[in-house]
Amino acid sequence: MAATSLSLAGFKGIRCDILIALRKEQPLTNRVLATQFGLTENALRRHLTELVEAGLVVYAREIRGQGAPVFSYSLSEAGEALFPRAYVDPLMDALAALRDREGTEAVVQLFRRRWEALAEEARPRLAPLPLGERAQLLAELLAAEGYMSEAIAGEGDAATIRHHNCAVREIALRFPEVCSAEAEFIETVLDAPVERRQHLKDGCRACEYGAVGRAPTRAPVTMSVPVSTPESSQ
Repeated sequence: MAATSLSLAGFKGIRCDILIALRKEQPLTNRVLATQFGLTENALRRHLTELVEAGLVVYAREIRGQGAPVFSYSLSEAGEALFPRAYVDPLMDALAALRDREGTEAVVQLFRRRWEALAEEARPRLAPLPLGERAQLLAELLAAEGYMSEAIAGEGDAATIRHHNCAVREIALRFPEVCSAEAEFIETVLDAPVERRQHLKDGCRACEYGAVGRAPTRAPVTMSVPVSTPESSQ
């Protein structure tokens, strides 16, 4: 059965959990998913079968070593489409027209202004916090924008921001330059140098940014040197 006009909100319970798990990391086997959700493999397989029949999940046969073949599961194009995409087809056409008329930088500037507005709104609330807490609140902000983001604390004053879904995936594939505006936004809000480690558009499972806190500015040290006077030297 083909999946048409569906949204993730239409799925509840374990089937919704499976779709989200596959969006975060795919492909996954039935055994891995069953372990993750505390179900038997047979019970989990029934849910997978329903999702396959709905056209939301596809599977591939894998041969691992000398054992029996296993099946690995991934989201289909229809399954991917269940997750937020902050665009519409007319926007793609408008961006193409803007690029033809004013160049690629004009497209980047359009997204940069949007990110700058979000940064301006978030910065006062995040600025007093340590990097780890800033990263957590930033992930929540990005999740609200449809990015399925999470923050992961690193060693010392370091943090990772990971997007499991790109809300503008098709736009980024056609206009990859807009991703630079996103990276600038994350660096601005975290107030820390940011390095992109993974990129969804390159086939990675997530977009991942690593941040390390800036070294605190040290106040200059002043030293008082006693000055000899004629009286003290006598």
